Amino acid sequence: MRQFTHQITVSTRGKGFYEVSADVCSWVDGLGIGEGLLTVFLRHTSASLVIQENADPDVVRDLETFFSSLVPEDDSLYTHTMEGPDDMPAHIRAALTQSQLSIPILGGRPALGTWQGIYVFEHRRRPHQRTLALHVFGE
Repeated sequence: MRQFTHQITVSTRGKGFYEVSADVCSWVDGLGIGEGLLTVFLRHTSASLVIQENADPDVVRDLETFFSSLVPEDDSLYTHTMEGPDDMPAHIRAALTQSQLSIPILGGRPALGTWQGIYVFEHRRRPHQRTLALHVFGE
């Protein structure tokens, strides 16, 4: 068994979904691993990771709309408000989603479905630099 690590920085422009599938898959493709496990870990608490449909952009737009109504930006609802009205809702959204994904590697590629993409789900309004730590274990 061999293992590899790598980091990817994702520049966000504010709230929304940022697909990183191409960057992640490109790195895995160059490793020469036939079968194994890819772990993608987001090193932040106010953004998250999701695997979601990447064919119709309405899907991620609807998800953003849903999360905005589920976790509103309303300072009267939260105690932690010192970092702005979008900070505590961002932490709640991150708690409801994921900070880590485990994806099998089959035939040398991450085993994503036909319409699946890996996304950083940014929960803050302003731009951020988000760091993904990647780890592959396999042969």
